[in-house]
Amino acid sequence: MQWTPSPRQSSASASPSGSPCEQATAPRRRTGSAAVLDAIPFLDAIPFLDALLLLGISVLSFLALGYHPGFEDDGVYLAAVEHRVHPELFPRDAHFFTLQLQATLFDRFMAAWIRLTHLSIGTSELLWQCVAIVGILWAARRILEHCGMGRESQWAGVAMLGAMFSLPVSGTALYILDQHLHPRALATLLILVAVGLLMEARPWLAALCLMVAFLFHPIMGAMGCSLCLFLLLALRGRLDWMLRSERRATQRFAFAAVPLGWIFERPSPAWRAALETRRYYFLYQWHWYEWLGALAPIALFWLLAQWASRQGNRMLARLAAAVVAYATVQQSVAMVLDGPQALIRWIPLQPMRYLHLVYVLLVLLAGALLGQALLRARLWRWVVYLACIYGGMYASQRAIFANTVPVEWPGAASGNAWVQAFAWIRTHTPKDAYFAVDPRYLESDGEDFHNFRALAERSVLADAVKDAAVCTQVPELAAEWRQQRDAQTGLNGFSLAQMEALKAHTGANWALLSYPAHAGLDCRWHNRVLTVCRIP
Repeated sequence: MQWTPSPRQSSASASPSGSPCEQATAPRRRTGSAAVLDAIPFLDAIPFLDALLLLGISVLSFLALGYHPGFEDDGVYLAAVEHRVHPELFPRDAHFFTLQLQATLFDRFMAAWIRLTHLSIGTSELLWQCVAIVGILWAARRILEHCGMGRESQWAGVAMLGAMFSLPVSGTALYILDQHLHPRALATLLILVAVGLLMEARPWLAALCLMVAFLFHPIMGAMGCSLCLFLLLALRGRLDWMLRSERRATQRFAFAAVPLGWIFERPSPAWRAALETRRYYFLYQWHWYEWLGALAPIALFWLLAQWASRQGNRMLARLAAAVVAYATVQQSVAMVLDGPQALIRWIPLQPMRYLHLVYVLLVLLAGALLGQALLRARLWRWVVYLACIYGGMYASQRAIFANTVPVEWPGAASGNAWVQAFAWIRTHTPKDAYFAVDPRYLESDGEDFHNFRALAERSVLADAVKDAAVCTQVPELAAEWRQQRDAQTGLNGFSLAQMEALKAHTGANWALLSYPAHAGLDCRWHNRVLTVCRIP
């Protein structure tokens, strides 16, 4: 592959002085008002056709991914936004999501946006999900442009990344992009922008983006800082030893961590019980194919760095070398932290989540190289390519959300029996209602992991699935979580006397039960699966 530099790189390489890295990455110098515009990241004029292509791929990506507010982690984030906008909601259980969000500005940002624009919460969440999708694809294309990829390769890579948004990241219980608005999506966007800015030799603007990413999602922000640190070293030629297979060198790597007070406390039995619900936290319990999914990308990026170096594409080679260094260090850190029992408090920091950024870049570059090798300017090949990647990922999402429409538009009626129940509760029960639900309801057939708290907008006793994950991050909730989980275990088979005892013990005065419910309960509504009852 012959490296064709981007316009910014071409103007820099014309300079007779400076290192090869500086010549490849230095931005074009402009003066006056042009210099002001040039200081704003990615404000270069986009041709009309490119804008249409970006919009079209974004729409395809959105449809293939689907949109499901209240799904999985959104039980925490959406509920937190609702509580910020409407403080009267969740009078009994808000600590199950507010404590985890103390380290992020996401819920405050969304609440401020909603108050400023007067848009509904549902519309605002959908809008920012679309912004995240378009922004990630835009930033990804800029990275490929700086790597010297041709137009066909750029769009092939962008299309591959958009199609693979719902690709699971090996062993981490993460997707590349979630099916709802997640602060990780906004952090990923900012990190990719920062990568592009470093490739343009704008480290201070990159640092600003990373700082904002850290405020949205501290773990992702820390991973982004680590990746960009190694990229900066690579761009300055400090990792060129990786590109010369005949040389052997040793390097010292450093990383920083922000200690949290609870890390040094003695783990409680309740916290350990919550931790044991998350097998993916424990690296040495991973299956062989999960280990393969973690280690294979390191080898692939090393091979890519060697190949790009031989082809004369120094920018791509240095990006790949940076990923190898980043992944190697983070993998080593994870293996150390996940070993001794004395370090068990560090496990919920989930060091293996470094793989998220590795997978983003792996998918992006794989698509670009595939486009360069096979697609080129052949229309029929593009049609087959897009049909395969988008059709395949759309089919996988339909298998996951078999009982839910692909896109759950704000305010639209749902055919999912559980979401129907949540909607009725939201509009027909008092805001101070306190619900009991089977603690494993998220795993019920047809439920599709829709969260009660976020969609019903009512307080509910802790569940055994999502709230367990919250407790691993906020250990002081573990004892209360286990008590509430145990109190409502077997709820659908409770007698009237047991319901009254549950109310006396926990304060829950409403219940969402399987239909039909036991006689004696004051049931107000039902569908073919569920019924909503008041506990006497």
